[in-house]
Amino acid sequence: MLGTVKIGNVEIERSAALAPMASVADTAYRLMCKEYGAAYLVSEMISAKGMVYGDRKTPELCAIDERERPIALQLFGEEAEFVGRAAYMLNEYRPDIIDINMGCPVPKIVGSGSGSALMRDPARAAEIVRAAVKNAQCPVTVKMRIGWDSEHINAVEFARVIEQAGAAAIAVHGRTRMQFYSGEADRESIRQVKQAVSCPVIGNGDVTTPQQCRQMYEETGCDLVMIGRGSYGRPWVFGQVRRYLDSGELLPEPDNCEKMRVMLRHAELLCSLKGERQGIKEMRHNFAWYIKGMHGAAKLRGRSGELDTLDDLRAAAEALLGHER
Repeated sequence: MLGTVKIGNVEIERSAALAPMASVADTAYRLMCKEYGAAYLVSEMISAKGMVYGDRKTPELCAIDERERPIALQLFGEEAEFVGRAAYMLNEYRPDIIDINMGCPVPKIVGSGSGSALMRDPARAAEIVRAAVKNAQCPVTVKMRIGWDSEHINAVEFARVIEQAGAAAIAVHGRTRMQFYSGEADRESIRQVKQAVSCPVIGNGDVTTPQQCRQMYEETGCDLVMIGRGSYGRPWVFGQVRRYLDSGELLPEPDNCEKMRVMLRHAELLCSLKGERQGIKEMRHNFAWYIKGMHGAAKLRGRSGELDTLDDLRAAAEALLGHER
């Protein structure tokens, strides 16, 4: 299978990409996924207004490690003027793609009129895309949902408007805003979007295994598949997908020793980027994901807030592996 898809002038292998995930997909997380074969990465959400007004945390969100390419920086915002200005400012960071978030369901984002709130205002969404395209020096894409709720599924109409406004590709999470992450992703709606537009379509939602990735490709006809929550504590899933799509071989899950080795590598990378104190603080939720299902994990997960140093993390990993022996 495999092959490649082009988004504008950016060529991407048709295996699996890492979906944008706020407060999760930071540089260390993305590099771990890339190391295991993620075909394409998308940053955490960057506020267009924060970018324009010089928010002190924004530059860190925009930073790109050359090992991450191809990578998109993802903007969110409800006003075309700010998104356009932010897209122009992002050129300095040389992203391969700029993505615009029109799918985030979080109340704080939706309440401001951005994220999936834009699914209810296609005209405003199109204006935002046009402003970004005008100012970006790279392709502009959009990540959306299939609609606001089950009574207002407008994925096809919305995608057509977005494409006409200049989107070079469209990623579709097969849920409505009101579903958040519950229920099942609607692959039929993704298929309908793929049939309705001529730009590449990226399928997203409920892909946690190589088999599910292949099913997403086959059932929707999409050009690329994104994995989000399915990568929690499992960066190796991208390597599993790649091997399965290439040869049909299903690689086994790593044993617990290997999981802990990967977890510590992730922690060391995060600490090298953010310092040990902040790195371990941010590693705690990743640690909980890595140890899921291991004997003794539930007890240790409850005490993960006590982890303060790399040595604490190494000791916790040793304790867990001791339970296995």
